[in-house]
Amino acid sequence: MLRLNHMSQDIREFITPFTELLGFGEPTHLEHAHTWIRNELFEQLTGLGFRSIALETCRIRGLAVNDYVHGGPGDLDTIMKEGFSHTFGENWPANRELVQWMREYNADKAPGDRLSFHGFDFQTETASAPSPRPYLEHARDYLGEDVDLTIDDEKWSRDEAVMDLTQSPGQSEEAIRLREIGTGMLRRLHERRTTDEAWARAETHLVAGLSLLQYHRECAEPNPLGVRLNRLCQMRDGVMARNLLEIRRAEAANGPTFVFAHNAHLQRTSSSMEMAGERVEWFSAGALVAPVLGDQYTVIGGTLGRNDSIGLGEPDKATFEGSLQDRFTTWGITKDEPEGARRTDTGSDPMLAMAYFPLDQHLMDGVDALLHIKVGRPATR
Repeated sequence: MLRLNHMSQDIREFITPFTELLGFGEPTHLEHAHTWIRNELFEQLTGLGFRSIALETCRIRGLAVNDYVHGGPGDLDTIMKEGFSHTFGENWPANRELVQWMREYNADKAPGDRLSFHGFDFQTETASAPSPRPYLEHARDYLGEDVDLTIDDEKWSRDEAVMDLTQSPGQSEEAIRLREIGTGMLRRLHERRTTDEAWARAETHLVAGLSLLQYHRECAEPNPLGVRLNRLCQMRDGVMARNLLEIRRAEAANGPTFVFAHNAHLQRTSSSMEMAGERVEWFSAGALVAPVLGDQYTVIGGTLGRNDSIGLGEPDKATFEGSLQDRFTTWGITKDEPEGARRTDTGSDPMLAMAYFPLDQHLMDGVDALLHIKVGRPATR
């Protein structure tokens, strides 16, 4: 196990000549230290031939960000608001810095040397999902077909449709009709396959819409809450894994891709947490892509707090790690649960739902290296 204190070693020591997808994780979305370091690392990686970055944000929204960093129209404020999911554009200053830097970097570069931005997340959080209509309509319009896709977006998008199967439209006649329409459009789209960017975007939108329909269908299954949450978490990371593989296919001729997300999505081992009082376990996106990519996939886990030889002891309450455990309901590893981090419910705040996963043996087994930050940086600089 390689261990890296903040910037004390060269990033080249942690990638191999075979690396095509380099993952860098963070233990929480609530501290921005790793996002600033991510920016520094990506700037270094561009000098090593990396030409793209993929973040834990909506795949579809990320298309607008990529247009912008390639010199497309729009203003930065709008891009940060509309181009990111999970409020990661508006509330994460390091993301704003990244987008601005990529646009400036690309300004005087030849097309083959420009950097590309990708989102690789699903269009949803576990406890909410949007309407599939706009994704299906994008493909319909590309195909030039005349089909009515009008549905009640509010009914499809409310949180109750995910958590309460009686409120879900996922197995309604309307849902069945949409799945039939979407499947037919996908078949006809593939019959007209081209290398045109517009075709690729139509496929990306259509697959996203069909994935949402599958997600909503799962929400309507009469399963116990624990089973429901397990399947929904697995579906989300399954989509993440598929998106990463598609991004790599698109970027194969350009250079390797740098990926940034929560450790729980990138580690090679399975992930687990407690949600709504239920133990939830699933295969992370990293666990799914690793067998496909083999030694082309390298992942560095991010950690915070004291540096006790990267030990697993109880955190000192005076450390940053300890303050997080005081501020939020604690995550931890116990003798009864040796396979990863867990937590008690932190309420409905989506950011608290991924509050903090402290370092444990399960994470160490799932990464190639650790980047440990002794003191968190401020959110702005």
